[in-house]
Amino acid sequence: MASADLPPIRRVVTGHDVKGVAKVLIDGPVTHVRSSRPGSASRLMWSTDATPADISMGEDVEDMGERILGTPPPANGTRFTINDIPPGRPGRMHRTETIDYAIVLAGEIDMEMDDSTVKLKTGDVVIQRGTNHSWVNRGSETARIAFVLIDAKPLGIGHPRLREDSPKSK
Repeated sequence: MASADLPPIRRVVTGHDVKGVAKVLIDGPVTHVRSSRPGSASRLMWSTDATPADISMGEDVEDMGERILGTPPPANGTRFTINDIPPGRPGRMHRTETIDYAIVLAGEIDMEMDDSTVKLKTGDVVIQRGTNHSWVNRGSETARIAFVLIDAKPLGIGHPRLREDSPKSK
């Protein structure tokens, strides 16, 4: 599922063979894509399920981009996605018990919060600390955003999206 006005995403995953030689383990288009609404796409690039993450040597590693995850990352882990948000798509207010790094790769997007809206454009970065928010594309082009969600200590406020409410990982 590719956006009509944005190029496909190539994913290159590196590692080491059993002798410790650095090499490419995966090189190709992202295959794990989900869409909760027409024109939208969320591509899971990679995830981790522990900190520190397992980066063991060997060429037979699990493709952590093929896991089935909901919005939050695994406990003590991370979730890295690249999302396409088409023009005119309304947002949905939500929050997760995570710290999120968001980088606008293409287009423009509005981040709506409880009592404010921030217009973001290509190259802008957001560090989101468990806040209630919604992504709304009021522009004329698809917005592409990279998100890295990192598990965090719960705030104990509101109604966050929880791992227990998400699909189980493989």
